[in-house]
Amino acid sequence: MLKKTSIALLLFIGCQAQAAYQCNVKPQDDIFITPQTVKVAGASGELLIAPNGDVTRNGKALTLSGAARQQAVVYQQNIRGDLPYIDNGVRSRLKTAQGALDGIIVKQLGAESHVRQRLVTLTTELTKEMEKVLEPRPEGLAFHHQAINQVETNGRTVLQNTMGGVLQDSINELGVQQVAKAGKSSNPLQAVLGSLGGLQQQIQDEWKKQEKDFELFGKEACDRVAKLEQERSNLLKALPQ
Repeated sequence: MLKKTSIALLLFIGCQAQAAYQCNVKPQDDIFITPQTVKVAGASGELLIAPNGDVTRNGKALTLSGAARQQAVVYQQNIRGDLPYIDNGVRSRLKTAQGALDGIIVKQLGAESHVRQRLVTLTTELTKEMEKVLEPRPEGLAFHHQAINQVETNGRTVLQNTMGGVLQDSINELGVQQVAKAGKSSNPLQAVLGSLGGLQQQIQDEWKKQEKDFELFGKEACDRVAKLEQERSNLLKALPQ
């Protein structure tokens, strides 16, 4: 019962941090967005694409056909739209999950519960991990494809490290509550377990309300990444050799 409660509590937030990356498409390039250019570097060599469709490959300006230039324009426009969309989607869902859980914790454990701060810390740490993949920069946004696997591993570690503290705080705080009510209960331990069970049920109910949105967002993010990869491949074929 205790383990299930803490796992449900943490995964409610933690799964969202991974939602955008659970995708069979594995990008092979880093991408750097600035107002002046979109740079794609990695398996494609290095491409610099301007908003007007000018393309420089490995330091050499290319002479493009009209069709190739239009492909370059569309590709960089979609990068400028899709990567910030995914970034904002993950961030907003982390905040939404934290807020929903915070409401449950306040109701079950009280406004002074230490679990509330643990949720804030967890969200902050998961956001930092996400930023290793989608890194905000003063001039734009950077996508680091090689960081994805490490971030997934680190995210699980963050969750595991937080789990013990959340569980211990929950037991301690519910125990204090039951001691205060000892005169009304002949079995405080059973009352603590019952309260943990109620906390678990509320978390599971809240998760069910939001799970569909998380899944749809993950699929949409994957579809956008897959489309970008196809556009990159098509553009490379259209560029002069």
